[in-house]
Amino acid sequence: MTDQTIDTETATDLDGGDHSANAVAVASQWQLMIWKFRRHKLAMVGFFIIVFLYSIALFAELVAPFSPHDYNRRGGFHPPQMIHFIDQTDDGWNLKPYVIKTKRKRNSITLATTYTPTDDKIYLEFFGAGSTYKMWGLFDANTRFLTTINPKEKFYLLGADRLGRDMFSRIIYGARLSLSIGLVGVVFALVLGLSLGGISGYFGGFTDTVIQRLVEFVLSLPAIPVWLALAAALPPTWPIEIRYFVITLIVSLVGWTELARVVRGRFLALRHEDFVIAARLDGVSETRIIFRHMLPSLSSHIIASVTLAVPLMILAETSLSFLGLGLMSPAISWGVLLKEAQDVRSIVQGPWLFAPGGAVVLTVLAFNFFGDGLRDAADPYSN
Repeated sequence: MTDQTIDTETATDLDGGDHSANAVAVASQWQLMIWKFRRHKLAMVGFFIIVFLYSIALFAELVAPFSPHDYNRRGGFHPPQMIHFIDQTDDGWNLKPYVIKTKRKRNSITLATTYTPTDDKIYLEFFGAGSTYKMWGLFDANTRFLTTINPKEKFYLLGADRLGRDMFSRIIYGARLSLSIGLVGVVFALVLGLSLGGISGYFGGFTDTVIQRLVEFVLSLPAIPVWLALAAALPPTWPIEIRYFVITLIVSLVGWTELARVVRGRFLALRHEDFVIAARLDGVSETRIIFRHMLPSLSSHIIASVTLAVPLMILAETSLSFLGLGLMSPAISWGVLLKEAQDVRSIVQGPWLFAPGGAVVLTVLAFNFFGDGLRDAADPYSN
């Protein structure tokens, strides 16, 4: 088999045969990774879901129909309402979104609250004027992606909690904290893992021994009890901002160790390579050798490891907040919202309060699919 045939087969394997042998021969490592990643269908689905979720979190004020703190004393445990897009009137059919208005009743025997549909409609509009909010905390705005034409009316796409607060709006705002804490936690883990793992693998000797004993000590600690103990030690009177920062440090406490060991192993193998020895003989500083010559060769593996670590951080925050040891109200995260659905009354009267759990599952699955695709693409020449 000739080299030309090998290159052609490689091109076909990478992206369905759309690339010539010459294109594969001159393509960079990143280009080969992109071609390989595009062939992973689940990874592409996960990528678009992640982009969609972070876009919603970024523009939460615009997407949410109402403020997450607005309550309605007559809307407690209101069930979800379906949006209808075709309105039938005396003038014919119109494309106009609306929901069926409900009437609140209380059973005189069981005292249970029920909502029955009426003949009235609550009309909605896209990009209409709703309640005023401060976009990203910078400027005032009142445009909502979907809101009621009558500002005094409310609708509940995913139902309401016990205080009549819109669950759909609260889940959207909760995405901002839950998704960002995963990214911030991974940044802390990335800095520690790359720094300590790189120093350990590059210098070796006594330095390597000390750092590896530290890594083994951290790995020997039971993660969940340590998280619970540290989170329980936080004063409940701390402001939300400080508590968010400390919870982020706690969830990233263990995440850096695995990355440090991977980086250390790769550095042990790379420090005797010709390009590293040549750079050292040329008088290049140790810092430049590590960050300019050695780390770039690990970039694909680092990206895949970081992507797979994000859902673990999100699950850790959700678990701590669900147990009442993480973020607390008035902070809004998916874990805080799930904590409000712990009692039997919520299970019976408002099963839709578990909707934040569905958001967590969707996010974790998307990140896992995306991470699997990146991990496969990190070695574009494998089958």
